[in-house]
Amino acid sequence: MSATSLGEPAANDRVGDVVSALADKGVDFVAIAPSDNLSYVLGFSPLPDERLCLLLLSERGSVFVVPALNAEQSAGSVTGLELLAWADAEGFDRALAGGLARVAPAGARRVAVDPLMRADHLLALQGCVAGSPEYVSAEVVLGELRKVKSEHELELLKKSARTADRAVEAALRGCRAGISEADVAALAAAEFRAAGDEVSFIIVASGPNGALPHHHTGKRLLQEGDAVVIDLGGRREGYYSDITRMALVGEPSAEYLEVMAVVESAVQAAMAAVRPGISAGDVDKTARDVIESAGYGEYFVHRTGHGLGLSVHEPPWIMGGSAEVLRERMVFSIEPGIYLPGRFGVRLEEIVLVTGSGCERLSELSRAAYVSSP
Repeated sequence: MSATSLGEPAANDRVGDVVSALADKGVDFVAIAPSDNLSYVLGFSPLPDERLCLLLLSERGSVFVVPALNAEQSAGSVTGLELLAWADAEGFDRALAGGLARVAPAGARRVAVDPLMRADHLLALQGCVAGSPEYVSAEVVLGELRKVKSEHELELLKKSARTADRAVEAALRGCRAGISEADVAALAAAEFRAAGDEVSFIIVASGPNGALPHHHTGKRLLQEGDAVVIDLGGRREGYYSDITRMALVGEPSAEYLEVMAVVESAVQAAMAAVRPGISAGDVDKTARDVIESAGYGEYFVHRTGHGLGLSVHEPPWIMGGSAEVLRERMVFSIEPGIYLPGRFGVRLEEIVLVTGSGCERLSELSRAAYVSSP
């Protein structure tokens, strides 16, 4: 088993940030499991498995309860934290109880738990905490901290985006009649690997498959006249990329050109709306209004965007009804789409960084559809 390790040595600062935020959220202590949240706080995360592994943080102290097989690796990656290691033969009960004795205040009333914690580990934690505290998602603390990126995080996101640009270009160049969706995806994957990035996901959705927003890339052969949705992402030093572009096999239909123009207008309008102080819901509404005004509202079936960072989907959520106020250095997608069942779909996606007066997109690629040669 291996672990995820990040390049930014920010563990002590981020532990302090989390502890400082607990009182503001009325949280007595937080329990963080192996996850992107743990990577954010410590710069390190063992792979999650059946062995209980929890970082326990409060104003009283900081304890990392770890399986013995991860202890040496954890000690070498994380400094300034007390480690309580437990062996398979003895089980985790004593280590967990010891960690809670150091961290959890008597009569804890509100406990934040990692949303990716295994259910059996949550049950074990609940069984060790005295009383009947309220359990809430650790997103109330960590989500707020992770939304606003550091300069180091922005640097990694921009580097990740550069590789994604090259990967989508490789996929676009491969689109031609007779090639399979899977073969187009392989071209993009090779570009990620050549750059040393991990492959996160690659969606190649051709023809009628493009009307399925999360189509599973398959064996369908691209055909003359197909519109092809290419949505992909990789990861560099823990930070994700995400981009969607369109390809055409042969000449476009008049209907396709109309739909593409509407989606492009929605992207432009949403990006123009982004600035500090506007709500995420208003950005979603701006994109949705364009599509609804053109008569395609029922075919825009998902939110306008999602945050991007250590997770490929994370807050803020750019969706209807969200009162989330955008702040400088937030990073998220703008990805409206129109999906016509049984015919084709069009989605265009940019990752944007909120600046002092607007937004900056991370991709350097044109959004114009790539048209393959015969």
